[in-house]
Amino acid sequence: MAGELFALLWAPFLMCLVLTGIHAYLGVHVVERGVIFVDLSLAQIAALGGTIALLLPISGGDPHAPVVYWISLAFTFLGAFIFSTIRVKRARIPQEAIIGICYAVASAAAILAMSKATSESEHLKDMLVGNILAVSWAEVAKTAGLYGAIGLFHYVFRHQFLAISLDHSRTHTHGRSVRFWDFLFYASFGFVVTSSVAIAGVLLVFCYLIVPSVAAMLYADSIGKRLAIGWTMGTVVSALGVYLSLQLDLPTGATIVCTFGLILIIMAAVRPLIQSRA
Repeated sequence: MAGELFALLWAPFLMCLVLTGIHAYLGVHVVERGVIFVDLSLAQIAALGGTIALLLPISGGDPHAPVVYWISLAFTFLGAFIFSTIRVKRARIPQEAIIGICYAVASAAAILAMSKATSESEHLKDMLVGNILAVSWAEVAKTAGLYGAIGLFHYVFRHQFLAISLDHSRTHTHGRSVRFWDFLFYASFGFVVTSSVAIAGVLLVFCYLIVPSVAAMLYADSIGKRLAIGWTMGTVVSALGVYLSLQLDLPTGATIVCTFGLILIIMAAVRPLIQSRA
């Protein structure tokens, strides 16, 4: 029985590790840029695209049809283009406000679209927390390959991305094409979000992106240390969340989200104790 349980857990756990690897890194950029809700907004825009695609006859009502993914990706790219053009040095309206508005409108539009779909409640649940327990080994391999390619892209151009994320105002004075690199960042980010939302849902994707980075900021200042802490936290939370969801017979995505919140609270509570001994 225990052997069958662990065999069932391996694919979802490895998928969680894949999500941890790319999202903890992208989360460092998002937190430094101060656009905390960009992931939530892009994820919701991707979900809106998937919902609209699901209503089209060519999808056949299959949420995993290729056309659903590509339409969802097209919506995400549109969001990436918008977010890359609204970031200016002296903006009258804060970028985060526009990102929040996009999230609210995309959420409302998705609900309106789902009202015309069959199995509305089930689709809403999948959109929010996904069904990561049902992932196959083929999905794990495909997602790992895609995220590995995006990770390599970010590694090659890490100086440009980090320069803009860590010191946006200074890059303007040095003549960098900020909007161009912002679009490349958000476009690559869009690939990740579109794939992740289809697998894990909006809320879990947001947690994998933001919570490890926020937790790492409690204990480290350098990018390398933040990544190490974020990846470690994501791995521990993934293992614990997947295990608890099966042991307690709870939805896996929602269990991992709550586990992230609990571990973050513990890390924040322990931090003053560690500082007092240092």
